[in-house]
Amino acid sequence: MPQRIALIVLVVICLPKAALATQGHSGIEGVYVHQLAHLFFMISMGILIYWLRSIRLIEESGWRYIQYAAIFFILWNVDAMAVHYLDEQIAVVRTERISQWQIRIEAAGDSRALVFVYYLLKLDHLLCVPAMILLLTGLKRLLRSAPSSKYESAG
Repeated sequence: MPQRIALIVLVVICLPKAALATQGHSGIEGVYVHQLAHLFFMISMGILIYWLRSIRLIEESGWRYIQYAAIFFILWNVDAMAVHYLDEQIAVVRTERISQWQIRIEAAGDSRALVFVYYLLKLDHLLCVPAMILLLTGLKRLLRSAPSSKYESAG
């Protein structure tokens, strides 16, 4: 069984399909709604941080990790909004797939700085994945520190 799992993982790693870090949208209305969703999520995380600090829940490690997750989610939303703005709203960046392992990024006015910034912004998983890990860690710590319940499953 472990060999079968290893083979599946190897095939998935070696034969990738297009994995787009940020989602594209057809029609400008979809972009606006999606940008508003990012804004709403960002504001929600800001309110969560404010609430956690105002009632001093961050003194407990689980809530502190959740606060850190919220900070990373805010940063991720800013990043994703910037990418959507650059390539879907004002269309100053264009990408072209050259091969399975290479893409070409072209910016308006041949701006190398904009190409570099866009490339960095497309690495949004470097913000989102740590946010999810911090959230999971915080929830696990809260679960460990919670009093035992008769509803907890054994095992």
